[in-house]
Amino acid sequence: MTTTTDRFPIDLGAYKSFALNPANPTLTREQLETLKANIQLCRDAIVFFTATGAARGVGGHTGGPYDTVPEVMILDAFFRGAPDQFVPIFFDEAGHRVATQYLMAVLHGELPVEHLLHYRAAHARLPGHPELGLTPGVKFSSGRLGHMWPYVNGVAMAHPGKAVFCLGSDGSQQEGNDAEAARLAVAQHLNVKLIIDDNDVTIAGHPSKYLPGFSVAKTLTGHGVKILEGDGEDFDGLYSRLCEAVNTPGPIAVINKRPMCPGIEGLEGSNHGHDVISVDLAIKYLEAHGHAAAVDFLKTIQKPKQTYTFIGSGDKWGSNRNVFGDAVVGILGSMSEAERKSTVMVIDSDLEGSCGLKKIHDAHPEIFVPSGIMERSNLSAAAGFGMEKGKQGIFATFAAFLEMCISEITMARLNYSNLLCHFSHSGIDDMADNTCHFGLNNFFADNGLDDGYDTKLYFPADAAQMTACVKAVFFEPGLRFIFSTRSKTPNILDAKGNDLHGNDYLFVPGKDEVVREGKAGYIVAFGDALYRAVDAVDRLKQDGIDVGLVNKPTLNVVDEETIAKIGSTPFVLVVEPFNRKTGLGSRFGTWLLERGLTPKYAYLGTHEEGCGGLWEQYPHQGLDPVDIIKKVKELVG
Repeated sequence: MTTTTDRFPIDLGAYKSFALNPANPTLTREQLETLKANIQLCRDAIVFFTATGAARGVGGHTGGPYDTVPEVMILDAFFRGAPDQFVPIFFDEAGHRVATQYLMAVLHGELPVEHLLHYRAAHARLPGHPELGLTPGVKFSSGRLGHMWPYVNGVAMAHPGKAVFCLGSDGSQQEGNDAEAARLAVAQHLNVKLIIDDNDVTIAGHPSKYLPGFSVAKTLTGHGVKILEGDGEDFDGLYSRLCEAVNTPGPIAVINKRPMCPGIEGLEGSNHGHDVISVDLAIKYLEAHGHAAAVDFLKTIQKPKQTYTFIGSGDKWGSNRNVFGDAVVGILGSMSEAERKSTVMVIDSDLEGSCGLKKIHDAHPEIFVPSGIMERSNLSAAAGFGMEKGKQGIFATFAAFLEMCISEITMARLNYSNLLCHFSHSGIDDMADNTCHFGLNNFFADNGLDDGYDTKLYFPADAAQMTACVKAVFFEPGLRFIFSTRSKTPNILDAKGNDLHGNDYLFVPGKDEVVREGKAGYIVAFGDALYRAVDAVDRLKQDGIDVGLVNKPTLNVVDEETIAKIGSTPFVLVVEPFNRKTGLGSRFGTWLLERGLTPKYAYLGTHEEGCGGLWEQYPHQGLDPVDIIKKVKELVG
C-alpha cells in the first residue's frame, strides 16, 4: 500500500512551462523541441500512474489521456501566452480521460504529485471521472460521454470574446447531445473550439466497422461547423491548426487522426488501449523509456483485498452481468435460427463485453446488432422491433445511463413494446468511476401511469436467481428491466445452509422471498445488498436479536402477503444501494401506511458522493453489515 510520503518516480519537475502565442502559427525549433519533451514526459507519467490503477485492480483508462497529450500541452502554453483570449479550462467530454485533469493539476501546483500514486484508490479523491469540488485543481465535472459540449456552449455564452476549448472524441461524437450542441454553436456563432481525438476506437471495437458511413468530419460539416483535420502526431501541423482555430471566430472542430496509444507496443491501434494499460505492458514501455524507478514502484503495489468474511452466503461468486448473457443464450439455443431471426433482436451500445451481450453476439450473431454510443436511439430501435406481438427487442447498457433514456422508455410503453432491458453496473459496488457512474435512479424506468402498459423492475441477488429470473420473464410481454452489479455476488444460503436458489428454484415475478424468519422486525434488501444484509441478520441472531430478512427481487410490485407479514412486526428497515431520494426506501414506507401498517420504519441507501475504490463504496455509504447491525439496534431500542 502506497502512502503520500512515497516519491513519484518520474521527475515532473522537468516539465517546462513555456508560452505560445496563437498569433504566431509556426513553431520555432526550440519551441518544437520543448513541446516534444513535454509531450513525452507527460505521456510517460500517464502510463505510469494509470498503471498503478491496473496494479491496484481499480482500472484506469490510459489511452484517451495518453493520446491527447499533444493538444493539451499546446493549450497549456496558449493559456500562458495569451491569457486574455481563453477560458483556461481543459473541458473534456470523455470523462474517462480524467488522468489529463489530475496531471495538469499537478503541473499547475494545485495537487501534490504524490497523490497520483493513489489514482482511483478509495478515499484518495481521485475517482475515474473528474468531480468539481472533490479533487484540488479539477475545474469541472464531466459526467458521461457527450454531455460536455452542450455545457461548454453555455460557458462560451458567459464569456463573450473568449475561446472555450472542449476536448472530444469520435466516441463522444456519436451521442445525440453533440448534434444538438453543434447546431446551437453554429446558430449562435459561439467561440467554441472542439479538439477531437479521432482514433477509430471505442470500448467494443472500431466505429468504421460497426458504424460504416459515420464520419466525424462530415457530420460536423453538415451542421455547419468548420473542420480542420490532420495528423494528431504531426506536432507542427497540429499547432498550426490550433492557431487557425483560435484565430477564426465561431465554432471550429480540430479533428486529429491518430491510432489509439501511438508508440505503445501491444496497444497501438487496439481497442484494449481504451481502458487501463496492463502492468506488464506498462513495465515494458517504462523500461524502454528509461524509467527504472517507476518499474520498481509498480512491482511493489499489492492489490487491496476485502478481508471481511460474510456469513449467510456461500463461496460461489458469480458475475450477474455476464450470467444475464449466458441465460439468454440458453433460451435462444432452444429456438431455431429462423425463429430467432424473426422474433428477437439484440442491440448493443458499445458495451457488449461489460453487459453480458458479447455472450449472445458470439453464440447468435444473426440476431445481434453491434451499434455505437447512442443509448437513446438503440433502446428505441429495440423497442420498435418489439412492437408486434411475439417479437421482442433486447437492449443493455450501464445503469447510470438509464436516466438518459427516460423519454424513450415512455415512448416504448405508449407503443406497447415488448422490450427486455439489462442495466448492469447498478448501484455503487466496485465503482471506481464514482458518482457520475453510480446506477442509482433505476426506479425512473417505471415512469408510467397506474393503468399504463406493464413495466417490471427486477434485481436478482445471485447468479442462480439471475438465471431463473431471465427464464421466467423472457417471453413475458411488456417492458422488463433486469439490473445487475459490476461486482460479483456470492450464492445466498437459506437458514439451513443450503442454496436459497437451488436447482429446483423457480422465480416468480412480483413475489418477495423470506430469506430468514424473525419476530423482532424485518430487513428488506435486494441485489448485492442482500448478501450483506443476510450477514447482518445472522450476526444479530447470534446476539439474540431475532431479525428476519426479505429479498425483494421485483422492485416495483407490492407483494401483499409479504408486506402484511413484515408490517405487523416491530420494525421494517430497507437496505439498498439506490438513491435514498428515489429508491425503494423512499416508497416502501408509503406502501406500509396505505395498508394501515405502522411498524417503526427506516431506510439505508446511497446518500453522498462516492469515495472511489471498489467494495469500499459500501461502508462509505453506511451500507455494510456493521452499519446495518447498528441501525437495527437503534430500531429495537
